[in-house]
Amino acid sequence: MGDLVLGIETSCDDTSVALVDTQGNVAAIETVSQYEIHSEFGGVYPELASRAHLEAILPVIEKVMTKAGVTPVDLRAIGVTRGPGLMGSLLVGLSTAQALGMAWNIPTYGVNHLRGHIRSVDLEEKRLAYPALVLLVSGGHTLLAYLKNQYSYELLGITRDDSVGECYDKVARTLGLGMPGGPAIDRMAAAGTANIKFPRPMIKSGYEFSFSGLKSSVARYVETHAEFDVKDVAAAFVDACLDVLSTKVLRGINELKPATLAVVGGVAASPQVRACMQNITKQSGVTLCLPPQKWATDNAAMIAMATWDYIEQGITADLEPKPNLKLGDA
Repeated sequence: MGDLVLGIETSCDDTSVALVDTQGNVAAIETVSQYEIHSEFGGVYPELASRAHLEAILPVIEKVMTKAGVTPVDLRAIGVTRGPGLMGSLLVGLSTAQALGMAWNIPTYGVNHLRGHIRSVDLEEKRLAYPALVLLVSGGHTLLAYLKNQYSYELLGITRDDSVGECYDKVARTLGLGMPGGPAIDRMAAAGTANIKFPRPMIKSGYEFSFSGLKSSVARYVETHAEFDVKDVAAAFVDACLDVLSTKVLRGINELKPATLAVVGGVAASPQVRACMQNITKQSGVTLCLPPQKWATDNAAMIAMATWDYIEQGITADLEPKPNLKLGDA
């Protein structure tokens, strides 16, 4: 039996394939981005995304296997994202993984994309100590969770509407900054002054999030101020986001006393988010656990890493696509 997992990630607009061992060492990874395909739409166009996955996935798998000098006999299993994500995109990855699993006679596991993000912190290096508080911030998700151990996931709160990453993208579109919105907003914000007071939705209540009102407030400001400064609007928007995120995280640290704070997901690549969380953990004495930026965004290595948990726990492989899969679901 082989000692590598072949990970496949096609939940949205990146076709990613990786080979990872049980210690989190990445033997090879390739990711094909679709930014150019979707840029004219100002967001991901689902039908085009699934078509692009179809074209890319087999060549990318072959490239990764060749790059690592690996054959099917070297594989312990295949792990593939089954949700959450876009239905068409998920189906491409799942059908490909099932076909290869049957052809190569190796088990195939449908993996929760959110668990993949959490496990990304241990890629290449063991970083997470338990109990842990996890902030997952991405284009599709914003949530806070408490982990007693590697296999225990207690969901504390999620966003009731837009994710923080989605809000970044929509504000970038409002400001004419294009795609990808997050990095563009961060660059503008770094050069601006947060001198506009935008709302902090749900900042005083529990662990739930809401960003739709903040997004709308930015849009109204832009509509009613002909001479607005893009850099200052971006800075004020980022300041509002960070205020909400940091308040919820500090609440969790004070109430749950975790050993580590892990910040994962695509928005965890933001320099402002990383700096904010570093300040929080310095003040609270909690260890900050951040994946390197290359593992923060969607990638197949994190899916392969999570697959090892499924194998070790004896979780039955479920290959049904679930676009709205929750963190607590396998």
